[in-house]
Amino acid sequence: MAAGLSLREIGAGETRLAYPAMLELRANIGSVEVFVERVDELLRHQGYRLAGSFEEGMDDAAAVAGFRTGHDLVHGSYLYVDDLSTREQFRGRGHGVALMDWLAGEARRLGCDYLTLDSGVVRYDAHRFYLNRGMQISSHHFSKSLG
Repeated sequence: MAAGLSLREIGAGETRLAYPAMLELRANIGSVEVFVERVDELLRHQGYRLAGSFEEGMDDAAAVAGFRTGHDLVHGSYLYVDDLSTREQFRGRGHGVALMDWLAGEARRLGCDYLTLDSGVVRYDAHRFYLNRGMQISSHHFSKSLG
């Protein structure tokens, strides 16, 4: 891990620390209050967790990962990364690599067989990052809006 970085889980009482990094990935999440309420009152009850990478002397996370564990017939036990975002001014400083390593370690600690995520089809820089971290493109994800 790069000097001056620390990684840790972001608990329910401090969800707002993830907001600036998450906002860069999920521009439609609304205000910090809406984000905190959605995460703490809905998503955490479904097993969603947050981890953050912090720079020394800063309160808000420079990078954040939202994730959950599950089981299915394809992967067995897995850790699924819903969200992974590094704030633009902190990119290239090792935050994303440190978070991916932390997530893989957490998956192993929990006995998961896979670390898995989806990435938007035009997020080429993210795809390159994931491939460089040893991930493979293993499927296509299809969706249909019902609204």
